[in-house]
Order: sequence, then C-alpha cells, then structure tokens
Amino acid sequence: MTPVELSRTVLHAVRRAVDAGELSVAVPTRAVVAPPGPGGCGDYATSIALQLARPAGQPPLKVAEVLRPHLLGADGITGVVLTGPGFLNISLDRAASGVGLVGEILRRGERYGYADGPDGRVVQLHCPHDLRAVVVADAAARLLRSQGALVRVTAEGFEDAWTSVLGGAVDAVGRAPAELPVNVRPVPAPESADPMSLGRDAGRWALLHPAAHDRPRAGDQHLVQRESNPLFRVRYAHARARAATRNAADLGFTADPDPGPVTVTGSDTGTPTVTAPLADVAPELLAALADHPRVLAAAADHRAPDRLARHLVTVADAALPFLPTVLPRGGEKPSAAHRARLALAEAVGAVLAGGLDLLGIDAPDHL
Repeated sequence: MTPVELSRTVLHAVRRAVDAGELSVAVPTRAVVAPPGPGGCGDYATSIALQLARPAGQPPLKVAEVLRPHLLGADGITGVVLTGPGFLNISLDRAASGVGLVGEILRRGERYGYADGPDGRVVQLHCPHDLRAVVVADAAARLLRSQGALVRVTAEGFEDAWTSVLGGAVDAVGRAPAELPVNVRPVPAPESADPMSLGRDAGRWALLHPAAHDRPRAGDQHLVQRESNPLFRVRYAHARARAATRNAADLGFTADPDPGPVTVTGSDTGTPTVTAPLADVAPELLAALADHPRVLAAAADHRAPDRLARHLVTVADAALPFLPTVLPRGGEKPSAAHRARLALAEAVGAVLAGGLDLLGIDAPDHL
C-alpha cells in the first residue's frame, strides 16, 4: 500500500463510520499520512481524528477509537495503535506494501507524487530583484504546478543572464501593486559569491539546497565529484540506478516488482527460506520513496524547494548501499529476487530524476 492509497483508505474509514452513524461529519477531501512522530509507532500516522473532533463534537481520542476498527478491516493494514491525543499509528504488510509502492512509482515514472490534475488554486509569487529569490521562486512554481496549482511568477527586477546561465524565469518584471507584496524573499547569496560561475546545475543547487533563512555558499565544493558533495551523491545514485537497468539488459533480465515468492538462504543457518519479494529489503530506502509525495506537497505548500533537495539526498544516501546488491554476482544467475531489486533500483532512478527536474537540475545517466 502506497501513502496515496493509505490516505484513500483513511478517508474510506471515515466514510464507513459516517454511513454507520458513528460520526456526524462531512468527509474531508484529503487525509494526511506521514511517518510517525516522537512517541508514535508503526509505518505511518494520521491526525485525521484531531481534524474531525470539533465538527464531530467529540474528543479526538473518541473519534480515533471509532475509526480504528474500520482501518483494521482494510487490506494491507496489520495494526492500528492510538497514541497521544488521538493519533492513529498504522502498521502495514511490509512485503505487500513494498511491492505496491515500487509498482506505483514505475507506473507514474518521474511524475510520481504529482497531483492527478488541476486543483483550482491560482498562486502569485512575487520576488525582489535578487538572483536567489528568482531561482527559488522558479523552483517553487515548478513544485506548485506539480501539485495542481496555476502559478504566475513576477519580480521587481531581472537580469537576462539569470535565464541563460541558471534557467531562472519569470512571467513579468516590474513593481507590483500594493496588494501584492513580495512573498518570496530568501536570504541573498553573499556579494562575494558568484553562483553563475558554477553553471546551471551546481549553481541552482547552491541556491536551492539551503533553507530560505540560511545564507547559501557558492564555492567549488558544489562541483567536486566526491561523497562530501550532496549534489554529486544524488546524481551518482541516479546514474547507478540507470546503469543497473542497462547491465541487467545485457544479462537478459528485466525488472518485476512482484515476481512471486523468492528463496533466500540465511547467513547464519544456511537454510533456504521462501519469502515475499522486497520483504525486509532496504526498509529505509522504501520509507524514503514512500515519503516522496508528502515531501512534494509540503515543499509546494511552504514554497520551500530546499525540502525537496534535502529529501533527494536522503533517498540517495539510502539507495547507494543497496544498489550494488541489484545484479547477480560471480556465478549467480538472475533470479526473482534480482528482478524485484532491479524494480526498486528503477524506482530510485525515477524519483531522483523527477525530483531533480523539479529543481531545474539535469539528471545524467552517466557520470
């Protein structure tokens, strides 16, 4: 079960409770699910009970108790625990969840995490005559559009080189009316820094990776091809994922997130065990991939492309130890386990490529 599917499942649980007369509320259009916070447990948590408490005229904990049995009856959910004032902490069938997640990413490709269509929002972003502000506004507009918003970007001043070198773009330039204040104003780059000297990809990363309230650094550290450079790690993980697909083709096999049960041999006992594909494979990586839609939505809502940049680093750092396990080693022959792992590698490539594209940064297949 993917986070999007789990969100729908939570809404279905609310609908069933309303239909049964257990709650008297309007069913919301969206239920936020996210990794549990401090004191939570399971795979995901939702605050839907707190959201519904006031319109239901009941304490949040009581609303959560009403929703719990409806969630427990859903396919793919193995446990629901109530914590705090009424948070619902949900545990999933991890093997089935991993297969469903990877299949969803491969189906959506680089648009995984995008809204299904326009949502009716019209957003105006207005920034000062500042390079970093224009680049942040450009990336924020890309994120908002991915979530279904119609966006217009304006600036109080603009230099043509900002487009030719860094790809920054605005729809209009000039002073805005009083009712449209500047609403994108990150801390500018130091006067001594020259992000444009880094080129488009490294220059944009230097301006977008730090939070808006942090002053960016625009030195050569963004160009070095080593693990100390977060941009390099993200693009290297993407290139490794793409290389896995090419090398698998040379070995005569393709990706399949659900190739059927696989047999693994325990390292301690040497006993073969039949298990589900992707069961207990790279749980941190699967969690990071599952969190991608939530990160895109939050980055768009807060006009904070830095959230996406840091998330891509998290995905890359979780993927890099996993990627060497994708292909057969030595005299091994390609198996169902290899096909499932290749599917996960291709999901990594899709998420990293799609995320970099939203930041306006190239994702090369070769490094």
